[in-house]
Order: sequence, then C-alpha cells, then structure tokens
Amino acid sequence: MEQPFPFKIGIIGAGPAGCTLGRILSLIGIEFTIFEGENSPQVRSQGGSLDLRTRTGLAAVKAAGLNEEFLKLARYDGEALVVADKNMKKYLELKGGTSKSSGGRPEIDRRQLRSMLLSSLPEGVIQWGRRLKSVSEDLTLHFEDGDESGFDLIVGADGAWSKTRLLITDQLPHYTGISGTELVISDAASRYPDISAFVNRGSVFTFGDGRSMTAQQVGDGSIKVNTWSAREESWVRESSPDKLDPKIVKRSLARDYDGWALELQKLLAAADEEHIGTRALYMLPVGFNWHNKPGVTVIGDAAHLMSPFAGEGANLAMADAMKLAEYIKGSTTRASLFENVARFELDMFERAKPSQELSDSNLKGWFFTPGAPRSVIERFVSGQVKQMEGAVVGALATPVIYFGYWLYKMSN
Repeated sequence: MEQPFPFKIGIIGAGPAGCTLGRILSLIGIEFTIFEGENSPQVRSQGGSLDLRTRTGLAAVKAAGLNEEFLKLARYDGEALVVADKNMKKYLELKGGTSKSSGGRPEIDRRQLRSMLLSSLPEGVIQWGRRLKSVSEDLTLHFEDGDESGFDLIVGADGAWSKTRLLITDQLPHYTGISGTELVISDAASRYPDISAFVNRGSVFTFGDGRSMTAQQVGDGSIKVNTWSAREESWVRESSPDKLDPKIVKRSLARDYDGWALELQKLLAAADEEHIGTRALYMLPVGFNWHNKPGVTVIGDAAHLMSPFAGEGANLAMADAMKLAEYIKGSTTRASLFENVARFELDMFERAKPSQELSDSNLKGWFFTPGAPRSVIERFVSGQVKQMEGAVVGALATPVIYFGYWLYKMSN
C-alpha cells in the first residue's frame, strides 16, 4: 500500500468540523495539530441538540469510523417534530422514529457529538488555550502565546468570525436582522411533566407575527427554548442578562408573546432564570466564495455561515471535513495538495449554496412574510425534502406537497 505523503497540517478549531477532519486524517496517517482557543472542552456548554442528516453529518460519522459509537448516543425519538402557528394550529407533525424506522435525521446532543469526536483523536494532537490572532502570508500562525510555523496546509474551522478566513478574503458576516433569547428548562420531565409531554422528546417550532418560539428536547433531560424576532442589532447588548435582571428579561418576553397559546407561554414561565442568554444571527452572503490561496482554506461556518433555519450548519461542516480529507488523501506532493484543495473549494461552494439559499428563504419566509407559517409552509416542506432527499425526489414531491396543503387549508 502506498504511504501518504508526509504533509503537516494545522487545523484551527476543535469543533465538529475540525475534529471530524482530524479524525479522518488520523485514519489515513497524515500528521496534523488542532489548535483550540478554549482552555478545555468543559469551558462552556456546547448548546442543545442537532439532527445529523444521511447525506452529510451521518456520512461523515461513517467516514470517521464512528458509526457504532454514534448509534449508542443517537436519539431517534428526537425526530419528533411539530411546526405550528402561535395558536398551536399544526401545519406539520412528524413522529419520533427508532433505529429501524428512522426518518434519516436522528438527534444527538452537541456535547455528546463533540465528546465522541474528541475521544477518537490520538492523544496530544489538540493544543488547548491557543487563541489565534492572525495568519501571515508565509502560513505562520500567530497566537497570543507565541507563533507556530512549518505547515503545508492551514485549515480554518474557526467559526463565524474566523481569523483564518481573513488571510483569504476581507468578507465578514452580516447581521440577518434576527435576534433572540436562549433559555433552558432544566430537569423538565420531573419538574414540568406537562411541558415535557408537549415537546414529546423532539422539537416544536412555532411562528406568528414575525416572531418564533422553539422548544427542543436535550439528552440531559432539559428543554432548550429559543425566541427569535426581527430586532435592531444593538438589542443583544442592551437586553443581555448581564445588564438586565433575568426576571426583567422574562417579563419582557411574556409581553412579547402575550396572546400566544398557553402551552407556549408556559415554556417562558418555566425557564430557569440562571440560564438565559441573548444572541444575534449572522450570515455570510449566499453563494459566497473566494479565489483559492495555496496553503490555506476554511470549512464549516468559517466558509458558509448561515442562519439555523435550514438545520444544516453542523452537518455541512462535518461533510466539508470528510470531503477535504478525501482530497488531501489523493495528494502526493505539495503542488498536488494545493491543486486538490482548490478543487475541494469548488466542490464545497457548489454543495453549500443550496443550503445557504434554503436557510435564507426560510428566514425570510418565517419572519418577513405576512401570514406565516400558513403562507409559507409548502415552500418550507418542499425545501426540506429537496435538501434531504435530493433534487429529483424534491421535484417529484413538490406538486404533491402543494396539493396536499391546498386541501388542508381548504378544510381548515
């Protein structure tokens, strides 16, 4: 068997993209180091739960040789999904699955996914607490505590505000116009069994009046609640729980969602006061790309940041890592490595654009289209089918979806 060319690769960021890339590179015998700005994996919560998709995230898990470990952690009942209006009139309801009757999008907690990936990496390949300041033209990495050099390839998996991306382009993410509040209901099943039954181990997405409220079951027994609406970009700073008493934040939310279904108002009332955060949503332009720069590339949110309304962010990031590893594996010299990374970028631009378009379309539909969700549900469902099953199946399903909702709306 031909031995891989002894490249030295620097990966910035130990999130799903960086760790997936590192894991696959370790399997094919290519040297790499991951530099992570956080001091340890326990520094912060990794957020809620995400569904891995067959063509992207699940494919990457299998390429990384981690499918058996994933199956031990996967929550197929988390595939349960309701999309409704503010009065809880349902426009889409999907049942939770099992390992034998999955809808192709099993849930896993972000914390568990990262832990699985981290534990699969060779010991010592991650350097924690290395906060990147910049990357220079000679591919030297400038950290707050010193420099690192001698790399054949730098891969920025360092998220929305990537320092690596600045070597390639001066494009920065722009504000989507949507901000919101992130809340947690801890130990929901025992403290609030009615709320737990309402969420049904899955997710509830509700929309109305240019606002949304979502609830998602997390594997630790908590329920993550998000509220989103069109706001000024400064709202996040002005309304942060660091500045306002959490009780004031909750009272403000109660006013914002006055008149919504009682089940939804209960989500806000039950939320823990000590676990409240505010967040603004940013995105890179749909179709964003760059001229290849030999020796450096970016993947995941650093390459195609989008709002969460297509559900593909982490999935695309892991697929990027899988694809990039394939292109690196086929390289035998530094020149061929550079050529293959350039080909990878063209492939990534093409793969990412449909999800970018869908995310942007859903955001505009949910928050800026009168009558949502009723007025946009067909577009949402057909877009999701196309994304998960491919263009051909999506095209065949779209007329059926539109006709089905026409009948539903005629009778409701």
